[in-house]
Amino acid sequence: MRRFVIGRARTLLERSSSRYQQPNNPTYFLSSSSSRFFSSEPSMDSSDSSDFSLPVTLDSLNPKVLKCEYAVRGEIVSIAQRLQEELMTKKGALPFDEILYCNIGNPQSLGQQPITFFREVLALCDHPAILDRSETQGLFSADAIERAWKILDQIPGRATGAYSHSQGIKGLRDTIAAGIEVRDGFHCDPNDIFLTDGASPAVHMMMQLLISSEADGILCPIPQYPLYSASIALHGGTLVPYYLDEATGWGLELSEVKRQLEAARSKGVTVRALVVINPGNPTGQVLAEDNQREIVEFCRQEGLVLLADEVYQENVYVPEKKFHSFKKIARSMGYGEKDISLVSFQSVSKGYYGECGKRGGYMEVTGFTPDIREQIYKVASVNLCSNISGQILASLVMSPPKVGDESYESYRAERDGILSSLARRAKTLEDAFNSLEGVTCNKAEGAMYLFPRIHLPEKAIKAAEAAKTSPDAFYCRRLLNATGIVVVPGSGFGQVPGTLHFRCTILPQEDKIPAVVSRLTDFHKSFMDEFRG
Repeated sequence: MRRFVIGRARTLLERSSSRYQQPNNPTYFLSSSSSRFFSSEPSMDSSDSSDFSLPVTLDSLNPKVLKCEYAVRGEIVSIAQRLQEELMTKKGALPFDEILYCNIGNPQSLGQQPITFFREVLALCDHPAILDRSETQGLFSADAIERAWKILDQIPGRATGAYSHSQGIKGLRDTIAAGIEVRDGFHCDPNDIFLTDGASPAVHMMMQLLISSEADGILCPIPQYPLYSASIALHGGTLVPYYLDEATGWGLELSEVKRQLEAARSKGVTVRALVVINPGNPTGQVLAEDNQREIVEFCRQEGLVLLADEVYQENVYVPEKKFHSFKKIARSMGYGEKDISLVSFQSVSKGYYGECGKRGGYMEVTGFTPDIREQIYKVASVNLCSNISGQILASLVMSPPKVGDESYESYRAERDGILSSLARRAKTLEDAFNSLEGVTCNKAEGAMYLFPRIHLPEKAIKAAEAAKTSPDAFYCRRLLNATGIVVVPGSGFGQVPGTLHFRCTILPQEDKIPAVVSRLTDFHKSFMDEFRG
């Protein structure tokens, strides 16, 4: 039947093709539109533009969309994708044989393997018919089988293809809450958990709730992950920047936050919330506990919602630093539900798991009155629910195998192997950047990125001006075209005026890091030689 329908459609198109050759035919544009179902190429004849105009133009678009920018997948990546196609179709045409994507925290796209236990449980949950088969016992670990049965018993109809409660499956929220309690040492209510398709939709949800006009401001670190500037722009608010101190390892200075808060208020902006990214993206710093206490106290006194981006909580690479959730800090200070409004974000995309494509995550929402909670639930319910595989993964991340479980030793080896390798990669790249002329790079204490500062010659800056682009984007574009290495200009994250940076992930597999270092070193020397005079 399916072949008949496709064949019939092609026959009709072939019979009518001669009728649609002339632009004057009133059905010409219908033909052009139909042909797009069979081609990836856009089809539009501009010869008849005087008689036809498309209903959507840049002038008619929502201006908030035009204002929104997202550099992580911006111009440099578009160029990289074009070069990728060229590598496939024109062998030997470029001075490199592969594109090395260092632009985005997407571990599995660069070769990181998923955690076996997590994938075993997912597979069994998605295809429960094999749970009762004898051969399953030999293919899957006993604790994965047991966990799959337990999860399926919590899902109505045992169907991972069905909608769930808008906050997420209750049993999975129970598991996550228990994991948070183990992590923090303080009570967690499963009703405070909202399961989401990664942390990004949760951030958008909170911006939608907090922002009603440009008069509403959100304090954001600069540099920042552009999700925040993009979501603030999309929802029509005002980004109130506070600059991290590069000289102190990207420290968060409360005096700077206070200064920016007062400046915004003096302009009539009502500042609603403070965003803190810990460990930092793109800067890689891990906040000290005393600094976190200052931040909690500041938000409590100023009446700000604390939006805590904690998606890199597993990614800490220096022994002198440890991750502490802001909820743990607030509770240890004696502050409860009535003292501070706090939203914590977690994702299955980062950590050692790197399950970006599964789109799983959650936000823990505390310190809001019942009527506000009702509105948060309403917004969540508009999206029906997050995907079930992501919900399951979020529960597994917060409740991995324990000592005594069959999978524990292999799980621990996989986890520790990934994290120790990331630490080595971070150190190698940090040392490489600091060896380059005019480049300085702070230590990556955590997360997945380095944010080196580059001092470019005046001649390079003028060349960038002539090319009508920013100097950091000019450098990154030249780097890509010469080496195939994809990094993101610092201007996409924000930076102190007069400074230039780029963000580089530490995610290429360890055996690829020497190639990254050698290509980058050779390019940088050549670039500086070209523009030094």
